[in-house]
Amino acid sequence: MGPDPAVAAVRLAVRRTLAAVEAGDLVLVACSGGADSLALAGALAFEAARSGHRAGGLTVDHGLQDGSAERAAGVVATMAALGLDPAEARTVTVGSDGGMEAAARTARYTALDESTARHRATAVLLGHTLDDQAETVLLGLARGSGARSLAGMAAVSGHYHRPLLDLGRDLTRRACLAMGLAPWDDPHNEDRAYARARVRADVLPALETGLGPGMTAALARTARMLRDDADALDDWAARALEEAGGPEALDVHVLAGLPRAVRTRVLHRTAIAAGSPPGALAAVHVEAVEALVTAWHGQSHVDLPGRVRVWRRYEKLLFGPSQMGVSSQ
Repeated sequence: MGPDPAVAAVRLAVRRTLAAVEAGDLVLVACSGGADSLALAGALAFEAARSGHRAGGLTVDHGLQDGSAERAAGVVATMAALGLDPAEARTVTVGSDGGMEAAARTARYTALDESTARHRATAVLLGHTLDDQAETVLLGLARGSGARSLAGMAAVSGHYHRPLLDLGRDLTRRACLAMGLAPWDDPHNEDRAYARARVRADVLPALETGLGPGMTAALARTARMLRDDADALDDWAARALEEAGGPEALDVHVLAGLPRAVRTRVLHRTAIAAGSPPGALAAVHVEAVEALVTAWHGQSHVDLPGRVRVWRRYEKLLFGPSQMGVSSQ
């Protein structure tokens, strides 16, 4: 008799990911203790033992809740019991830039990157599911931040892999139950103070009720279709940025000759390179900078998040610290 269908589905997703990784290499799973990442950890331990890969697990203690250190220790014990080695916790300090959610994400990925380098791991598996993808698309739509946000999360991004993007959250919980694993439900996921929690509890159910079932899968499918378009536009923008002469001074005439979808990408990239935080830089900021190219009436400058100032001088768009901004000519 084979495994439970939910367990089989998660294992198959991990098996497909491991097929792209050299046998003998170390693969890590980022495990919070929630159902998604816990099911992923169980599947990785099972599949790696059969594919010749080494498998380990990491959990990140953000220190944002009482008892977080004890929970992290429990996750480490669970991962070790599954046979993951190394199995370790990383404690991080969460800052305030971009809000708590963004700051926690930054701290988490910094810790994961450091552990990946220290252990010389080839890949890190993340437990994002179909539901997470749909929520990401809706959050991007609400921000009005363009095709890249609507394209959602990539299945592979550098050394990060998301094997579960085609599987629903209900399936990972069933897989945990079948594997005898007890997931932890993070109360932050139910706290409506956070936008993602509101999308999860209110917006997606309302869409399913108002427009019919299947909205989660449809949003994730839309993300996949948009990703190819966004990748092509990003490649074009990278070439255009070189032609415009960046990174701190862009030729206005080159920018004016670009399609808007490419021009705004060039401006967005340049602003971030100049120090504007990605989580705080919104479409309205990029539009204001674009007006220095397409609606030039002698404006003095545009101030961006991160104390970055953009001004136009001698047919160049200049990016620098706000105290360096001067009136343009």
